[in-house]
Amino acid sequence: MAFTTNLPEIRKWITILLFALVLFFGYNYFTKSNDNSSIEYDTALIQSQIKNVAKLVVTEGHFSEVLTYKDQKKTYIPGLSFDKKALVVINAEVTVAFDMSKLTYDIDTENKVLTLTNIPNEEIKIYPELKYYDTESSRFNEFTASDYNKIAKTAKANIAQKIEKSTLKSNAKNRLLSELSKILIVTKSMGWKLEYEGQVMENETDMNQKIKL
Repeated sequence: MAFTTNLPEIRKWITILLFALVLFFGYNYFTKSNDNSSIEYDTALIQSQIKNVAKLVVTEGHFSEVLTYKDQKKTYIPGLSFDKKALVVINAEVTVAFDMSKLTYDIDTENKVLTLTNIPNEEIKIYPELKYYDTESSRFNEFTASDYNKIAKTAKANIAQKIEKSTLKSNAKNRLLSELSKILIVTKSMGWKLEYEGQVMENETDMNQKIKL
């Protein structure tokens, strides 16, 4: 008799318990779903930004050089030689480029970390234009293809030295960092970390110090 009296009460508590379980699992399901959606959205946004910077970043410069080329062909007669010489003016267009399509990365969605695994090296190209003045030679020591190749090689080497002493490479690096900072801004705005070679990048100054090219 007592069991019959308590049956409605038991049903009531069972109903409450089942309702609580439905709420609990429902909350977990939708919360987990939202977390996954958020991670997927963040990942897609990061990949989209990386795709936007996956282009050729080019910095251009102009250099000039004056080269005096001399060559002497000696004979068996003391004091007698056949000489050739030329004054060469070199104007060169130079590009320093970073092919950002070669940028590689890993995405750790669990810890919200974007790791840059490879930053492309600079590609320096020199396009010299050579003009010859005051060219002198002897029929016994004329200019040949070998001379012109040697002059062109020397001209490129001299221009390369000027590039190293100029600000062209540092300007090119600044342009590279400007592109990479776009990725940094996106990751920080979403609460993610940007890492390179085990170091966290907090700002562009960090990137300038930690990214060695």
